[in-house]
Amino acid sequence: MRKSKAKKIERLPDPKFNDVNVTRFVNTLMIQGKKTIAYNIFYDTIDRIADTTKEDGFAIWRKALDNLTPSVEVRSRRIGGATFQIPTEVRPDRRISLSMKWLIQYAADRKGKSMAEKLAAETIAASKGEGAAFKKKEDTHKMAEANKAFAHFKV
Repeated sequence: MRKSKAKKIERLPDPKFNDVNVTRFVNTLMIQGKKTIAYNIFYDTIDRIADTTKEDGFAIWRKALDNLTPSVEVRSRRIGGATFQIPTEVRPDRRISLSMKWLIQYAADRKGKSMAEKLAAETIAASKGEGAAFKKKEDTHKMAEANKAFAHFKV
């Protein structure tokens, strides 16, 4: 028998937007425990998005996260000596985590001066359904669609 499940830690909402997802995003963005710097990068990103698009930066950030949220992914499963990619639905908590990780990862890979600038550019692209992070989501869905034949192996 396995041990009991670990309890989920409740996150406090951020001070400016009073949103728990902002805190999650900042925690994902944070490097070496420097949360103040991560918050500064995030708030600077929101300001840059608002300046560029002339709309609410926070709303665009939320739209970008919604656009990046995957509904299915493939998981490897070994059956009879062969490894199959089996499409599975993504848990709600993991959906948000994946979208945040992809946004930060592909923003960091962009060319630009500061992380806030790169994150703003990737967020604007993701809100329009463009950019590398959105392509990652599309590729994930295509892979799941291509391996639909192995869905009956699901556990």
